[in-house]
Amino acid sequence: MLYRRFEKLIDPFRSAPEHMPPAEVVRFYIFYLRQVWPIFSVLLVVGLIVALIEVALFSYLGRIVDLAQNTKPAEFFSLHGKELLWMAVVALILRPLFNALHDMLVHQSINPSMTNLIRWQNHRYVLKQSLGFFQNDFAGRIAQRIMQTGNSLRDSAVQVVDALWHVAIYTISALVLFAEADWRLMIPLTIWVIGYIGALAYFVPQVKRRSVAASDSRSKLMGRIVDGYTNITTLKLFAHTRQEEDYAREAIDDQTRKAQGAGRVVTSMDVSITFMNGLLIAGTTGLALWLWSQGLISVGAIALATSLVIRINNMSGWIMWVVGGIFENVGQVQDGMQTISIPRQVVDKPGAQPLQVPHGEVNFEHVDFSYGKGNGLIQGLDLVVRPGEKIGLVGPSGAGKSTLVNLLLRLYDLEGGCIRIDGQDIASVTQESLRAQIGMVTQDTSLLHRSIRDNLLYGRPGASAEELQEAIRKARADEFIPQLYDAQGRTGLDAHVGERGVKLSGGQRQRIAIARVLLKDAPLLILDEATSALDSEVEAAIQESLETLMRGKTVIAIAHRLSTIARMDRLVVLEHGRIVESGSHAELLEHGGLYARLWRHQTGGFVGVD
Repeated sequence: MLYRRFEKLIDPFRSAPEHMPPAEVVRFYIFYLRQVWPIFSVLLVVGLIVALIEVALFSYLGRIVDLAQNTKPAEFFSLHGKELLWMAVVALILRPLFNALHDMLVHQSINPSMTNLIRWQNHRYVLKQSLGFFQNDFAGRIAQRIMQTGNSLRDSAVQVVDALWHVAIYTISALVLFAEADWRLMIPLTIWVIGYIGALAYFVPQVKRRSVAASDSRSKLMGRIVDGYTNITTLKLFAHTRQEEDYAREAIDDQTRKAQGAGRVVTSMDVSITFMNGLLIAGTTGLALWLWSQGLISVGAIALATSLVIRINNMSGWIMWVVGGIFENVGQVQDGMQTISIPRQVVDKPGAQPLQVPHGEVNFEHVDFSYGKGNGLIQGLDLVVRPGEKIGLVGPSGAGKSTLVNLLLRLYDLEGGCIRIDGQDIASVTQESLRAQIGMVTQDTSLLHRSIRDNLLYGRPGASAEELQEAIRKARADEFIPQLYDAQGRTGLDAHVGERGVKLSGGQRQRIAIARVLLKDAPLLILDEATSALDSEVEAAIQESLETLMRGKTVIAIAHRLSTIARMDRLVVLEHGRIVESGSHAELLEHGGLYARLWRHQTGGFVGVD
């Protein structure tokens, strides 16, 4: 029950503002720590009490030595029993109590929940980045940075709280206790503190700089390894295992060298501080013995001074590693910020409203787009798709067909012009509502590594079992789903499909995708090479399902096999991002232009020959 109370102090799924996390490291820390400040405030107070108790125990040691030296054994407990009882209370009750409170705050509240709070909020922010963001980086590196940032930020914040009090309390308390015995005992410790701060000031920035480089190198290594695993089929097909090994070897070598560079600095810092610690112990103990020999301090003061400097010596090594760890973690946070603190390229406008599609008219008005390259891929394009009309986009590779579809989905923002659906500018509606109104079957169908049922219900999560079965039947997927099974013994709809659906054939993946869109039943439909993975027999079998799917919807279809879209209401021919022809199949053949040439190439069997 007690553990559960501490575990519920931080909600890992707390909502965060939608704006970008700060791009400056201190403000980035504050952004997340501010959300859990009550817990850290309590930890700060508890850390102070724990440090004071630790110092008090050393003062008790010196006090006991002096009492024992100056009191007859028979009278020792009768004269000092109350004082000894208080020391026992501090050692046996207060110290364990506050240490337990400290550990529960760290291990039950902060470590699990705060770490996952940071991961959750970062994941939510990154998940809404544009398609281009994910296309420009390794999926493995993005995931690595999301995971490591939560750990590193938490560790460095907790270490700062713990180290802050231990350094401050031990140093100040030692100086006070030494001054009470004899002010000259302060001299070695004061010199050591100055030298210690100087060593940290010299070495820590180097540790931080090299840790950032090592962390970036580690993320790159992770990205390369995950990239190889993700594309393992290509790797095997081209028999490039050695080339892939060299690709990973290069990243491992780079990461090793950068980690070694960081290690050199840490070793140098360790050796320097160890030498300074030896001087502190020898200097303080020697000075204490000399002062005792002169009758200026008691034996208890020697015990206190020696035990405290030995403790400070041990603590300084811990502080050194903690400070090194803090800046290594700060370096990893900075590395993670390269992925996390990046403005979203495609965002909803303030006050964006949900898209309403009563009719289904799509209007491209003077559309310009070039993927930011300057020279327009699509230039001044105008196209109106009437409600319920079914058009086919035709043209050679690179003509802009898929780009036009991506712009309609607002995976990228236009560079000029606008796209309207039933008179509503898609840049002024929410992205979620826009894509909810569009069903799409793509050429490269990618499924989630989840069950068949989960993949299908992505189309409509609230669909009933009867609606699910009807969509499966219409897509002719009922022919193979009952026979599916996975390594865990799950079968049928419960079978998992593997990463990106690799356990299914191309035709099976395509039929799952068609069933998913049938289930979604959106008023606008995009078919991007929807039957490209199907053989002619299967394509003919589900053509009826596709016609059912298209019924009553506004349809934009892309296909290189022109026979699959020849029956569309209208064909729009693109070349170099411009509409060069438009009309029915018969009209375009009679016109004798680009479409007629493409048709002759395919039906005549001489693809690519003019």
